[in-house]
Amino acid sequence: MQLMKILILCTGNSCRSQMAEGFLKSFDPSLEVVSAGTNPSTEVHPKAIEVMKEALIDLSENNPKNVSVFLDEAFDYVVTVCGGAQESCPAFTGKVKHRIHIGFDDPAEATGTDEEIIAVFRRVRDEIKNDFFKFYKTLKHE
Repeated sequence: MQLMKILILCTGNSCRSQMAEGFLKSFDPSLEVVSAGTNPSTEVHPKAIEVMKEALIDLSENNPKNVSVFLDEAFDYVVTVCGGAQESCPAFTGKVKHRIHIGFDDPAEATGTDEEIIAVFRRVRDEIKNDFFKFYKTLKHE
């Protein structure tokens, strides 16, 4: 069986795409999963690392990457995870068999007390886990 290559794409590559990458790798270590952003942050968001630790997934060694480093590679899937209408989802111009969009709110935009902000990160984490598990199950039937 051929190795499945998946690129998860958003703007900052600090929260949603990193969490989605972590979950997909946890569902199936044989998948080749990377994530990137069109305007990558300098680090993975500390709260994203914190809430993923609660899900027993360690993102502390991850680094945001610019999508340009993957333009010469071919992917089976490119999944965009941008959410709001104010966000423009980036396009990937490399070789792709399937492009899909699974949108989520950006937890980095959350405001309020620390408890309210962490609650948004947890909600988005759980949505990503559920939606990417559904996506993962579709991969097995190709």
